Formats: sequence, structure tokens, C-alpha cells
Amino acid sequence: MMRLTTKSRYGTRLILDLAVYGKDGPVPLSDVAKRQNISLKYLEQLISKLKKDGFINSQRGPFGGHMLAKTPNEINVGDIVRSLEGSAAITECAEEDEKLCGICNKAGDCLSRWVWMEASRAMFQRLDAISISDLMKKNKHLLQAFPNPPDMGNP
Repeated sequence: MMRLTTKSRYGTRLILDLAVYGKDGPVPLSDVAKRQNISLKYLEQLISKLKKDGFINSQRGPFGGHMLAKTPNEINVGDIVRSLEGSAAITECAEEDEKLCGICNKAGDCLSRWVWMEASRAMFQRLDAISISDLMKKNKHLLQAFPNPPDMGNP
């Protein structure tokens, strides 16, 4: 069974937290760590990659922290997963479009590789269709996962 790593799950939660709490300014990563119950060290690793890929901006200083570099409507889950997982494929052999992938012992005569390529395309097509804004709207009633959420209004 293919599983996304905690990078994708926690990275999506991190982005959501910044979308919810960062409307009025930068959010300290320690606050996100407490609210999301994720290690600060792990979030620092995720922030580094998400900053490099243009999802997050940071501000230093006493009132510093992190904020989204784009609007919640401009960030989709597929882009977060690609950024943090480093791939858009659910199996190694589905990463390349070449006929001979050379990954497994059936390289060159694998009849099932097409399935994994199609499954990867379908999964990312769906993830690309879900924006952070969509998640915020859809899960307004679930904001208890975010202790003391600010008034969400109409995003």
C-alpha cells in the first residue's frame, strides 16, 4: 500500500495553520508546533523546504514568524505533496516516462507499470484540485483541531 509520509500530512497542517492564524501577521513556529502537536525541529525542516519552494515567507525579530507567500486559494495540496515528497509518483517506476525504467527486476517487460503511472496521475489530479482555501471552507466546523481559532468569517 502506498502511503504519503508525515512530511505531506504535517506540511499540509502547517500550511493550514498559517492560513488560519497568519491573517494578521507572522506566526511563530513554536505556536504552530503547540497547536498541531508536531515537534518544532520537524516543522523547521518542513519550513525550510516550503520556503525554498515559495509557499512561505519568514520575518525575523521579536514580532517575527512565518506567513503564507501566496493566498490560500493559490496553494493546492498536490503542490505541497510534490514539494515535500520530492516526487509526483506513487511508485519509483512511475516517476519516469521512459519505457525502460530499470527500477525493479521486471524492468523492460513490466505489464503493470502503466497502472502505477495512471494512479499517480489520478491522485495528483485530485490533490491539485483541492486548495487550502477549499479545506478551510469545507472544514470550518472542524476547527477545534485548531485551539482558539480566530474568527474565520467568509474566506
